[in-house]
Amino acid sequence: MNSTRIAFMVALTPLLAGSLHAQTGDSLIVELSRKWVHAKAYALKMAELMPESSYDFKPVASEMSYKEQMLHLADNIVWLSTSYLSPNMAKPKIDTSHLSKADVIKIVGEAYDIGLRAQASLSPAQLDKQVKFFAGPMTVRQILLLLHDHQSHHLGQMIVYLRLKGIRPPDYVGW
Repeated sequence: MNSTRIAFMVALTPLLAGSLHAQTGDSLIVELSRKWVHAKAYALKMAELMPESSYDFKPVASEMSYKEQMLHLADNIVWLSTSYLSPNMAKPKIDTSHLSKADVIKIVGEAYDIGLRAQASLSPAQLDKQVKFFAGPMTVRQILLLLHDHQSHHLGQMIVYLRLKGIRPPDYVGW
């Protein structure tokens, strides 16, 4: 996937995020969804920067490879989004064996889109709903915050991978 296609995909995403306020009326959902659009752009830039020949790079044997980090990030987004934020949303089936860099970039982009749709589906009343979580009961609001925190955590790890390969990570895109 080339940079032009990534830019096009990222450019379309704000259309959904921009319509959230009218749908939800909740500033937390609107603000986090806008942030999510930027996080997607940031993740896709990071995915593009690492050469395909380094997608199996691990700083140490006990760490995930760059590709595994990307796929873990995508898998977690889909899991939290479809299990807790929007349980009626279909969970895509992804075969993660023998994936190219382009395949990984596509999976990550689609995962962020699923995350945005799940966030857009929430109503203010749903944020306070209690859900059963492996770490104990949580509110949907807590799951939403976890979704954002987890992806930030793994993007931060991938910055280190890029730097270890002598690659300057993209400038941070925040709110």
